[in-house]
Amino acid sequence: MVDALQERPTPEQQLSLYVHLPFCSTVCYYCGCNKVITKDHQKSSRYLDYLEREIDLQLQSLIGSRSVAQLHWGGGTPTFLSDDEMRRLMGILRSRFDFLPEGEYSIEIDPRSVDPQRAHLLAEMGFNRMSLGIQDFDPLVQQAVNRIQTFEQTRDVLLAARDAGFKSVSVDLIYGLPRQTLAGFRATLEKTLSLAPDRIALYSYAHLPQIFMPQRRIHDAELPQAEDKLSLMAMAIETLVEAGYVFIGMDHFARPDDELALAQQDAKLHRNFQGYSTHAELDLLAFGVSAIAKVGPVYAQNAKTLDEYYGDLDAGHLPVRRGYRMNDDDALRRIVIQELMCHFELDFAQIEQTWSIDFRTYFASALEQLQPLAEAGLLTIDTAGITVEPKGRLLVRIIAMAFDYYLQKDRQNDPVGRSRYSRVI
Repeated sequence: MVDALQERPTPEQQLSLYVHLPFCSTVCYYCGCNKVITKDHQKSSRYLDYLEREIDLQLQSLIGSRSVAQLHWGGGTPTFLSDDEMRRLMGILRSRFDFLPEGEYSIEIDPRSVDPQRAHLLAEMGFNRMSLGIQDFDPLVQQAVNRIQTFEQTRDVLLAARDAGFKSVSVDLIYGLPRQTLAGFRATLEKTLSLAPDRIALYSYAHLPQIFMPQRRIHDAELPQAEDKLSLMAMAIETLVEAGYVFIGMDHFARPDDELALAQQDAKLHRNFQGYSTHAELDLLAFGVSAIAKVGPVYAQNAKTLDEYYGDLDAGHLPVRRGYRMNDDDALRRIVIQELMCHFELDFAQIEQTWSIDFRTYFASALEQLQPLAEAGLLTIDTAGITVEPKGRLLVRIIAMAFDYYLQKDRQNDPVGRSRYSRVI
C-alpha cells in the first residue's frame, strides 16, 4: 500500500475517502458487515485515536493532490458516535485534506440513532448525502431480524434531512428476509414511496450463516422459498418503476431528476466496488478496520479485527493485511463489466481499439456462456457488440459474471456448486 501511495499514476487526481465505523448498539441478524456490538463509547473514543494515527501514516506516503471530491462514512453504524466524536472525526479529516465545495459527502445512518436535531448537525458538519436503513417496516419481519424501527422515526429523519439541505437521501430495502410476504413488503414499498426518497437500493438478502454468525439466529423455515423471493423481487421492481423510478442497474433505482439517472442517460455513469457514482474512477483512501482502499491498480484491505488493527498501528505500520495489484486482463475485464452494468451496452470496436484485442476471440468463453441468455431474449449479441434488453437488465449481474475471470475459475474448481458466493436471487 505504501508503494501505491507513493506511485499514484495520476497524482493530480482528486481523492475519495472512506471511513469504516464498526460500532453498533444492537445486532441486526441479517447483517453481513464487519461490526462490533457495544454500548461503550470508550471503545469508539479509542478507535478515533487509532483512526487518526492511520490517516497520518497514509499521508506520510501519499504523493500528489489531497483534494477530496467524495467522502463516505460506513459501518456498522456511523451515528453510533456521539456528537462530539463525529465533530472530532470530521475535524481530523478536514485538517488534513482539502474538501471541495461541490463534493459528495455521505453518511450511512440508523434512523433509530438520529433525531431531527442530529440530522441538522450532520449537515452543519458538511454532509450533503444520507443513506437510511429501512429494510422492512413489517413488525413481524423486524422482530425476526431484531431491528425494530417505526415508520415515524424514518419519516422524521428524512424530512429533517431535507430541511437541513441534504442534496440526496437514499433508503435501503431488503427482500428475502424471514417472515416477508407479498402483502407485507408491498405495504413497506408504499410507505417508502410516500417519503419520495431520491434513491432506493433494493437488496437481495444473502443467507450465509456459515460466514456471518448473527444470521444463525434466523430460522431457515421462516425464509421465503426461491419462487416466493423471486415474486417479492418482481413485485418490488414493478412497484418502483410504476412509481416513476428509473432502474439504474443491479439493485439501484433513482428518481428521473437524480444525478445517477441523468448520468446514465448521458452515458456518464460509473461504478466501482462501492457502487454507482457520477464521478470517474478516483483514488480511494480507506481508513478503519476491514476498510478497502484502491489506489491506481492496487486494492488493499485492512485487518478485520480491532486487536489486529490496533496491533499493527502500535507497531508503527499500516494495518493492511491483504492486497492485490491488477494486471492488464483485470483492467480490461473491469471496463467490460462496468460498461454492461452502467450502460447495458458494449461496443466491441471501442474495446478492441483501446486494448488491441479481437473481442470475440479474447472473450470466446464468455460469449458462449451468454448464448442461452441471448436465446431467451435477455440480451442481443451481434457483430457490433452486446445490448442488454430491458427484461435482461434485472439480471445484468449474471451477464457480467460471464466476464469475471476469478468467479469462472472458482466455479471450475468447485463444479459441485459449493461456492463461497451468495446466490444472485
